[in-house]
Amino acid sequence: MNTAAQKNELIFDYSSGNLGEAKSLFVSMYLFLNSVAAKKASIFDNILADNLADLDEVAPKKINYKDCITATSKENLEFKISKNYTPLTNLIGSIDKLKWKSIYKGFREFNIPFHDDDTIKLIKMDPGTSVPLHSHNGKEYILVINGSFCDEYGEYKKGDMQINDQKIKHNPSACDTNGCVCLSITESDVIFFGKFASILNLFTFIKSFFK
Repeated sequence: MNTAAQKNELIFDYSSGNLGEAKSLFVSMYLFLNSVAAKKASIFDNILADNLADLDEVAPKKINYKDCITATSKENLEFKISKNYTPLTNLIGSIDKLKWKSIYKGFREFNIPFHDDDTIKLIKMDPGTSVPLHSHNGKEYILVINGSFCDEYGEYKKGDMQINDQKIKHNPSACDTNGCVCLSITESDVIFFGKFASILNLFTFIKSFFK
């Protein structure tokens, strides 16, 4: 499931404006952190722009880029660059100052408020913390913001994205040195496996009523 084709499709949908708010934020962070993905997005943007220029119903205006930038926006841009702002921190502020919700020892979450079909959140895992073996009813998107984690399919570092579905079972574990912070979207509930699966799945079921 975690293929280049799936990632390219997500980037193309972003370039064409077909994503909701949550996935748009997710992809914008992916492009911000991953230069290879950003180059692909630029190619898609150019293709779509060429197609737009061919439409007889659309009459593009010839303007200079300076016409789109006001003095205020220039100052804001310089401020944001100096403060190392990202598409994510522009929305929620510094990650270091968030009020995290503890789910279990070493695992915390911060839900990002969006009126969207998709639920997007930040996940913070302390060094060596792992998530029990699980799968998903729908797709799961994971983007590493800081640190790294590994599972049965490899190691994922800052700027790496993983896409999973119901065919994938994995047991993610944060790196022993720095842990990890990830941006995550889950389209449906998690399904746990193993010794405590029945308890965890019951907890997930009850939690779904309070979304």
